[in-house]
Amino acid sequence: MAGRTVVVMPRRRSAIDWSVAVKTGQSFVQPGPTVSAEQAADAVAGLHAAAERARTHVSDFTGLHADPTRTPVLVVDRPSWIKAAVEGFAVLAGPLEQRLAEAKGVSPLARMAGAHVTGLEVGAMLAFLSNKVLGQFDPFNEPAGRLLLVAPNIVAAERELDVPPADFRLWVCLHEETHRLQFGGVPWLADHIRNQVATLAESADLQGADLVKVVDDGLGLVWRLVRGEEEASLLDLMQSDEQRLVVERITAVMSLLEGHADVVMDGVGPEVVPSVATMRERLGKRRKGRGPIDRTVRRLLGLEAKMRQYRDGAAFVRAVIDRAGHDGFSAVWTSPEHLPTAAEIADPAHWCRRVL
Repeated sequence: MAGRTVVVMPRRRSAIDWSVAVKTGQSFVQPGPTVSAEQAADAVAGLHAAAERARTHVSDFTGLHADPTRTPVLVVDRPSWIKAAVEGFAVLAGPLEQRLAEAKGVSPLARMAGAHVTGLEVGAMLAFLSNKVLGQFDPFNEPAGRLLLVAPNIVAAERELDVPPADFRLWVCLHEETHRLQFGGVPWLADHIRNQVATLAESADLQGADLVKVVDDGLGLVWRLVRGEEEASLLDLMQSDEQRLVVERITAVMSLLEGHADVVMDGVGPEVVPSVATMRERLGKRRKGRGPIDRTVRRLLGLEAKMRQYRDGAAFVRAVIDRAGHDGFSAVWTSPEHLPTAAEIADPAHWCRRVL
């Protein structure tokens, strides 16, 4: 349904064979909905137009501004999304892979075998998810990120929901364009998240550990969560209080970003999406917990029990705006020190007292 993105995979030896992940994911990916050439062209053009409209509305509502040429909008198919997702994983896994490469006690053959197996696991997981994701902002693609809109999944969803395609595409883009402006308009945000992940890797005690098992345990947890077989949290894998604090900081940022996007959708949607009420009702029935990918992220980070990411994040944003207005809330974007803590997500008044 769309041209594929060109992704250059890392060449260095790693704990996960990323090329195997791409090949595995793409070999198991399910075909998209049946469309004619005309329908495919209409979907691609319609999504680009919806993204452009959404960017203007979101910018006006939030006050965030960014150079759109630095964060391109790519309308992709499922295999292209898998390739892009693998590249994003590779960036985030870089610090841990460096630690694993420096650690002793694992033979080159064991590393190679482990990398191949974990590559298969990552690919299988992404194949499973590739027909669920509607859109995703990738903040780690150079120079400033990219917005991926998965055309076959959006077309399949709008058909299933039986809603006007133009309305649904704009509705999806309002959420994703909020993320695009969050990262594009707040230049330090992506580096802050990447630094938190690096801190998590640096604090891991790998001396004498079975390194293949370290990687495989993490991937195994993710895969079981994706399949809905286990309620667990990434916190369960953490070795120290320091690591748990880092995960809580990452959790709080995610809650803020996703909650803010939901507030923007609610604030802008009724004015620009005619069928928004119908859409909300049908989406609510369809995506209990926002579907498999969202449930996976929330379980993985302990958000089901601790944060309830979207709900609590949105409640935080609304409470701050009610108390201090949009100008007061915008202080959250001025520095990493002004980001809410996990406790402040649940207690917006405390954030207001500390920051404002």
